[in-house]
Amino acid sequence: MSINLSKGQRIDLTKTNPGLTKVIVGLGWDTNKYSGGQDFDLDASAFLLYEDGKARGGDDFIFYNNMSGGNNSVIHTGDNRTGEGDGDDEQIKVDLSLVPASIHRIGITVTIHDSEARAQNFGQVTNAFVRVMDESSNREVLRFDLGEDFSTETAVVFCEFYRHGAEWKFQAIGSGFAGGLAALCRNYGLDV
Repeated sequence: MSINLSKGQRIDLTKTNPGLTKVIVGLGWDTNKYSGGQDFDLDASAFLLYEDGKARGGDDFIFYNNMSGGNNSVIHTGDNRTGEGDGDDEQIKVDLSLVPASIHRIGITVTIHDSEARAQNFGQVTNAFVRVMDESSNREVLRFDLGEDFSTETAVVFCEFYRHGAEWKFQAIGSGFAGGLAALCRNYGLDV
């Protein structure tokens, strides 16, 4: 049975799901009908973070142009440029057993491509969610629905996976940034 989380909530991921090593992080969203007439292109990304909460370089940023990182422990499955249809709009696969020991957190984010030029923001996005599935069984382990808390933000940290001793935990974050991908990268220690 899937667990629904609230913003800020943390949960033991591997301790409460013994044997869980490979997960699929599914991200989804809809856009409001009054979007200004231009298509929305939302992009999921993952940041591999060291003990200080920062990435070290471009290889620690997994997205549609750098589709794997961390010794192939994190793999982006591809860019969905329209977000049309039900279910996950984009997915990121994580093999927790392969994540390098130097990586302490994995930040999962979504940005709006060309948000400034298209005058788009997360205030125009509805039904945004992240869910974690056990890859071996396709069973949904947990879900976090972001709600409608955003207005001018153009990038959002949906969640983070983080180490706690030998186990992995999950935190529902839902923290927004104005300034799009550049602001998000700076937050995680990368120059754009």
